Amino acid sequence: MPEEAVEIREAQKLAWSNKLEKGFNTTDVPLEFGLLTAEVGEAFTAWRKRLPDFGEELADIVLYVAALAEMNDIDLAAEVEQKINKNQARAYERDSRGVLIRVREAGE
Repeated sequence: MPEEAVEIREAQKLAWSNKLEKGFNTTDVPLEFGLLTAEVGEAFTAWRKRLPDFGEELADIVLYVAALAEMNDIDLAAEVEQKINKNQARAYERDSRGVLIRVREAGE
């Protein structure tokens, strides 16, 4: 295992390579979403039951998302960076019930 964290682009390529090497699904997007949903359920169960594999289940989710991005020719790293910037530019205020409401969108 490398000492440095894996970058998003590298994780995307590694997840895809693993799918190709193992003969896993690389074309059926609805199936991949179904499998991703199952992984989210497994992660929730691990969290709820305080199981030691919670982190591993979260990693499975990331790898399924990375593979979905690769399957659809999406540069996930660029999309994540763009989304973080967009979220940082948004402003929120609490309404009378204490619920956060977006009051300014990025670029406004």
